[in-house]
Amino acid sequence: MASELIVGVKHLRDGIEAQAVLGADMSVIGIIGTAPAADAAAFPLDTAVVLYTNDTALRALLGTTGTLVDALAGISAQLGGGVGAARCVIVRVTDNASAATVIANMIGVEANGTGVWAFLDAPEELGVTPRLLIAPGYTSQTVSGLVFGAITAPGAGGTNGTFALAFTGGTGSGAAGTFTVAGGALTAVAITNPGNYTVAPTLSFAASANLVGATATVTLEQLANGVCAIMPTICERLKAMFLPEGPSNTRAAAVDWLETLARSQRILHPLRQDAKILDATGAVVTKPLSPYIVGLYVRRDAQSDGVPGHSVANQQVFGIVGVTPIIPFSITDPAVVGQDDLAISFGIMFRGDTGVDGALTDGGFTFWGTDTLSQESEWLFANVCRMRDYIELMQVRAVRTYLGRYNLTAQTVQAIINTLDTQLRGFKANGDILDYRIEFDPDVNTPSELRLGNIDLTFKAEEPPVLRKITIRSRRYAEALDGLVRSISIQLGNQEVA
Repeated sequence: MASELIVGVKHLRDGIEAQAVLGADMSVIGIIGTAPAADAAAFPLDTAVVLYTNDTALRALLGTTGTLVDALAGISAQLGGGVGAARCVIVRVTDNASAATVIANMIGVEANGTGVWAFLDAPEELGVTPRLLIAPGYTSQTVSGLVFGAITAPGAGGTNGTFALAFTGGTGSGAAGTFTVAGGALTAVAITNPGNYTVAPTLSFAASANLVGATATVTLEQLANGVCAIMPTICERLKAMFLPEGPSNTRAAAVDWLETLARSQRILHPLRQDAKILDATGAVVTKPLSPYIVGLYVRRDAQSDGVPGHSVANQQVFGIVGVTPIIPFSITDPAVVGQDDLAISFGIMFRGDTGVDGALTDGGFTFWGTDTLSQESEWLFANVCRMRDYIELMQVRAVRTYLGRYNLTAQTVQAIINTLDTQLRGFKANGDILDYRIEFDPDVNTPSELRLGNIDLTFKAEEPPVLRKITIRSRRYAEALDGLVRSISIQLGNQEVA
């Protein structure tokens, strides 16, 4: 029997086509927190669990207390306009009366996948990737540790060598260090563990026998919150964003805390306010603000079919009865605290004021926050960074199908470029980017690289910035008086109508 068709028609689908471009879900919220009465089978400790905010049965298994319960309520309050639920990845840690213990549980251990490291298991085990991370109630706490100051007197007569420091007095514990004696005198001091102190102790050099008269100073230095310190690492691996909360008692404390945060585009407009809500008895209580703001991101993304190119600034926040502290804000007066806060990338909430010219809204509670903590100006805006992540994740999904399936030919390269072009052209048409270019540079794509199966493409795209300031120049218009003169002259009969 013939192995080839002798008479007839045969189709061979051998074209290399551009691929459909599928977007990643940038609105999945990752929450790490406490729920002491949770069902341990449904929410095992240090384990990522998917939960939709409209799944009342699963939410009930969290119990009625803990930061996870409050966070889900705050997120859910922001949803509406066709947004039925937010998809969340929950990581529960052991509750404790000590915030320091809870924070240690949240930091977890990378090798064991505990604490925040459990978020990294979500893509493979749950099929979802959290992109908006919060740790409500546990990002504002900081500690002070010891920092070596100076040797104020070297002393004499000591035994030479390097010895363990001893600490006397002060308030706190945990410090460790060494000191060195050479030629009978104190020559060096090193703090190897700053500990946790509110009042600095005194250094003791008794370990060097017969050393007399030696003194040195230590000072207290504010240390970063442990959760805030590790979150940029988690976010980089997930292409996620982190929204931290700072101290809400004083602005000075909040600014000191802000200075300890990493300068990272993964950190969104830090907060320094708490939300006021009504509890089950009708009493006003304060709760962490971050869940209400990440809920805004879910709502805004849904308004653009999941494309995260729009800011959450100037958006109403629902489900709260107030905020504390109140931050004065005006859109016409630069000399207000709110403007100062925005200048250093805080996000702020304020109440609208009817009849006040400088108010941004007439009523309700409105959020304004646009910045990341990036030191690079091109990645200053949160919506720009999230949009770039979205584009890059889409590109990975779109072009991975070519790997290994096709040989490196001009047709394959053109198909890949067409795929990227289709994606970016759609974003430009919708106003998600201003313009773009895709380039194949012959100088980079050398014959030796092509022989290895490698191609190098460049795409350039410009995401639109947030509109933050409108300047309207107010001037007199003298030419209008010429028209007035002519009009009067005509009326008085001193000038004929042209």
